[in-house]
Amino acid sequence: MDYYALPIAKLIEQLSKLPGIGKKTAQRLAFYILEMDPLEVEKLASSIKEAKEKIHYCKICCNLTEDEICHICSDHKRDKSTICVVEGAKDVVAMEKTREYKGLYHVLHGVISPMDNIGPDQIKVKELLKRLEDGEVKEVILATNPTVEGEATALYISKLLKPLGVKTTRIAHGIPVGGDLEYFDEVTLSKAMENRREI
Repeated sequence: MDYYALPIAKLIEQLSKLPGIGKKTAQRLAFYILEMDPLEVEKLASSIKEAKEKIHYCKICCNLTEDEICHICSDHKRDKSTICVVEGAKDVVAMEKTREYKGLYHVLHGVISPMDNIGPDQIKVKELLKRLEDGEVKEVILATNPTVEGEATALYISKLLKPLGVKTTRIAHGIPVGGDLEYFDEVTLSKAMENRREI
């Protein structure tokens, strides 16, 4: 970083902390920002600041929202008897893009990961259990990612829900549409076999 003036070095350092941004990309972004119109830089900086100040967790599902209750929880057309549990807010967006799911969501904001010192108390599990107290929810769909941590989190939640008598399902994992069998690993193929259904 000795090659750059201190403000540029600081900008590169901050940009490189973003996920998926390495040193080279951070340098390109920093120089791009320096060449931007000052008004555009101001808009970028204020939009980051505004998002950080105004966005918080929905008090029901823990999704990111500007309001006290997010637009999904406040939509009276949604099926209130089903909750889809996801790891993060971006997963809600992915599910919504399918236009298939009409129920509610619950965002955990992470997964159980002992290696990273993340236990059940560090994610939004208690908030999920609280939502099930009134008996209105009939099914919980566990849609965590098919990683070791995602699977462990799904298993942990399913064990908590079993005594409550709520139907607990797990989204299927396996071969994507348009996929070619020869390119998939053993775990993906075994999951695809495990989740097969009659046609």
